[in-house]
Amino acid sequence: MPISSESIKTNAADLGFHSIGIVPAGALDVESSRLREWLDRGFHASMSWMENHLDKRLDVRKLMPGARSIIVTASNYYTPYAHDGSQGKVSRYAWGDDYHDVVRGKLSKLLDLIRSDEPNVIGKICVDTVPFMDKAWAVRAGLGWIGKHSNLITKDIGSWVFIGSLIVDVELQYDHGIVEDHCGTCTACLDACPTNAIVEPYVVDSGRCISYGTIEHRGDTLPDKIASNLDGWIYGCDVCQDVCPWNRFETPTEESSFEPRNGETTLDADTVINMTHEDYVERFRASAIKRAKLSGLQRNAKYLVE
Repeated sequence: MPISSESIKTNAADLGFHSIGIVPAGALDVESSRLREWLDRGFHASMSWMENHLDKRLDVRKLMPGARSIIVTASNYYTPYAHDGSQGKVSRYAWGDDYHDVVRGKLSKLLDLIRSDEPNVIGKICVDTVPFMDKAWAVRAGLGWIGKHSNLITKDIGSWVFIGSLIVDVELQYDHGIVEDHCGTCTACLDACPTNAIVEPYVVDSGRCISYGTIEHRGDTLPDKIASNLDGWIYGCDVCQDVCPWNRFETPTEESSFEPRNGETTLDADTVINMTHEDYVERFRASAIKRAKLSGLQRNAKYLVE
């Protein structure tokens, strides 16, 4: 039986994906120049891995030889809670279970469903861990546009979404609608950023970003600009999304895995500082927070209690 894009979308919706778009695999020509300029300006800070495998990052057919189509999904992760304290704030995306595992699991099930129609289909799952430009493909698939804070914004529920993609080696029926940029003259995210990390519309200097500093930065100390403007954040930062007018359309997710683990939206700084490795492993098993490592969390926590 031929594989139907409509059946793929129906199955994806049944698996809990909020929106789905399907586009032909190929090269990202326009995005290539933007990425190279961003790298040349040093805005990736210490994330040297962003410079690796550029050929694969910019042409999905080099990432997966034989790639013909990309199924791009967006998963709503908004839950209607607020931080339960002014210190030790955790970015909303890390409140629940690790989105890599949750989204990858659903895409794996989607691939199984596709193979029930065509057993020989080869597929590759991409959830933010391979050299694949998730946001660029989400735009091409018509899921939304890139906001001035550099995050994907969907017109119906805002920016609290995880992107996950499935590359397959078969041709499908494609979507061609692109969502135009609806940021207009708004500069809310630029004005609100505590460290002025959004150096110009659509351009983020990672070296100034609180999320980068508290998650990706591996130094023993935080950059001064970040350290002096933490505003209680211990892991990540949501300021640019919190102020985005499009997030007035935010809708609670139906995915229970994204509910706050242990009912927590913050971490007590003193508890983190005194945490043993065993405590850390147990507490953050299957959590995105493990990305910062115990040393990073403890470094961040110490700034909050100084």
